[in-house]
Amino acid sequence: MASHNDVKKLLKKLDVIPSILARLAPAEDTLIHEFASLCLAYLSVEYTSKVQIFELDGLDTLFRLLSSPDPDVKKNSPECIYQLVQDFPSRAAIRELNGVPPLLELLKSKYPVIQKLALKTLATITHDAETRVALRENQGFEQLIEILGNNELNDLHVETLVVVSNCMEDMDTVQLIQQTGGLDKLLQLAETSTLPEVQMNAAKAITNTAQSNENRKILHEQEVEKTLVTLLRMDHEGLRTATCQAIAIMCENLASKDEFRKLAGIQPIVQLLNSENAEVKKAAALALSNLTNANHLNANAVIEAEGTEALVQLLTDQMVGAVAYAADVLTNMCTQETLRSSILAQGAMQALTEALCSIDSLVLSKVVLAVAALACDSDTRTELRNVGGLVPLVKLLDSKNDEVRRNACWSVLVCASDEPTAIEMCRLGALNILQEIHLLKSRKNNFSEAALQRLFDSNLSIKYSFTGCLSSSNKITDGFYDYGQVKPDHKMIILEELYKQKVNQHRPIVFINAKPPEPALTELPPVENKSPDSPGGRSPTPSKNSNKDKTPSKGKSKGKKEEKTKEEEEIKIPQEVIVEKKQWLLPYDPIFHSLITNVTKSVLPLPNTKEQVVALAVFVAEKMGGPIERDRLHEFFWELHVSELKFQLQSNVMPIGQIKKGTFYHRALLFKALADRIGINCSLVRGEYNRAWNEVLLADEVPKAPGKLFPPKAYTVDLMHSPGHLMKKNSPEAIQYQCI
Repeated sequence: MASHNDVKKLLKKLDVIPSILARLAPAEDTLIHEFASLCLAYLSVEYTSKVQIFELDGLDTLFRLLSSPDPDVKKNSPECIYQLVQDFPSRAAIRELNGVPPLLELLKSKYPVIQKLALKTLATITHDAETRVALRENQGFEQLIEILGNNELNDLHVETLVVVSNCMEDMDTVQLIQQTGGLDKLLQLAETSTLPEVQMNAAKAITNTAQSNENRKILHEQEVEKTLVTLLRMDHEGLRTATCQAIAIMCENLASKDEFRKLAGIQPIVQLLNSENAEVKKAAALALSNLTNANHLNANAVIEAEGTEALVQLLTDQMVGAVAYAADVLTNMCTQETLRSSILAQGAMQALTEALCSIDSLVLSKVVLAVAALACDSDTRTELRNVGGLVPLVKLLDSKNDEVRRNACWSVLVCASDEPTAIEMCRLGALNILQEIHLLKSRKNNFSEAALQRLFDSNLSIKYSFTGCLSSSNKITDGFYDYGQVKPDHKMIILEELYKQKVNQHRPIVFINAKPPEPALTELPPVENKSPDSPGGRSPTPSKNSNKDKTPSKGKSKGKKEEKTKEEEEIKIPQEVIVEKKQWLLPYDPIFHSLITNVTKSVLPLPNTKEQVVALAVFVAEKMGGPIERDRLHEFFWELHVSELKFQLQSNVMPIGQIKKGTFYHRALLFKALADRIGINCSLVRGEYNRAWNEVLLADEVPKAPGKLFPPKAYTVDLMHSPGHLMKKNSPEAIQYQCI
């Protein structure tokens, strides 16, 4: 009756467990023991009953009954013990009761049900290291190996392998099983057994054994790779999953990685990627991930097994782990250019973009790294932009998961290597997010600062606006513009939009562009039929009567078709040109172009850097209104000149070449732009109140000590008051120039 749920509840209310335990006393009849132990076995299924039995020292009583001569008592007692040891306190109590020997004694029973219950109990308690030691000290492992070697006991092999699997986590047990030949028996059993469940548990035992480096070496010496490759070909999903997991852990041993390839084990794993079973696909992807990690020969083997398409398709799978490990494999393969091209040809970038929208942290961390591994050239980064991959990538910079955020920063660092991608990521808010990360120590990582710097270096206009400084290695090129100083949370507007804005009272944006416009292709005029007498003309269209009178030959008909095709092509070309002409281009600054030509002829030939710096400073000052005395700066109406220029151009954006009266920041920008064109290294630093200046590094022309070299010194270049005067950095006069 205790097996019935309603009766079980009533018995609990009646608190019958103390009475039942009392009936298990040695003085009671064996028949009483049988039914009392059976009742306890039914009741011990529920947690509250297990707790009560344990608190009433029921374990001690049950272990005493294991030596009962009655087989039913011997069956009911371990069944109840098995239920109790599902809780940790009971497992710990078994060690104190020295419960391992009586359980091992049950393995000698002639009743399989008793043997299985003993094995199931041992499988649970051997999760504890001290219990495994007790099992080994009581020669329990030898008994287990003996069972595995006996084909007549194959119905016990599954449960036995579970216990063996737990025990083989210990190095001492592995050495013992190797010395006694038990490891050979285990591997032989895995290959020859006709029961997939036995083979599956053998594979799990190998997985548990391979957790340590020393154990992996022992397994490799026993040629475990051959066994695992054999198991891969078995038609059982659970076995395939367990085998792939064993291969994955064995790949921590470098020799095993190569051995799996030599045994042609990679191809069957690749084939499992197409399995309909989600767990099989996940395990296969995990195995390939470890096989291809830092092993280009295995990566090539995946390609040869035609695994690229399956891996890319797996990126859109519903199984989270499968997607993550597939991305990991692709990342490993991307170290080789030829493999990377093969991956991209399968549409990997589109699939990765979809995977970037996942909500799983493991998937995101792996997929982001795959994007970084693939996007190592401008064409791939262009594809990433075109498929919309930058949008989810930038969002991941703000992830709450540390690993996802760190990997996203690395991916941005890689993708920002070219200007178009960097500009697009800035437009999507990457710069603002990275600046927020930079301000919070809890969110910063190894790549966040580098990614921020890379975005800046890929778009110097943005860098100068946010940081107020360009180093000597930051070369100003065509397309640069000075937007002015902005706050860290400011959202930048692209130059095209700024150019199209109506004239306003804000500070004008100054741009650099010496690139002449490409010759424009004009639209071809409509094709008209000309008279035969006109040069290059065609015959007029014949009338119906003329068609009757004269039928054209096939050759002439073919010639007319070719002529018509050429005519259609000529008509289509101008339409394409018209589309291109509609694209906005930064206006050409011919004056700045001529300034570059002048300094190339007059400044560049000078014999040393100091003379070049002085001459360029004088040249810039002359083009920007000449020297202005410090106490007469208020009479230099540069603001009026700039305002008039804005009105004349009807734009807030103006070319630097048209500025004839320039203040500090105009002159410093022009100096930097010209210096970069002729190879003079200098920096550009923004100050307050429209101040900006240039710094150069100059070495002493005559060494103070013969034969000794001293590092160059930094100087601030005067472009305003005494053009060409060099002031030592941080000197009083340099500070006065920068601040007052």
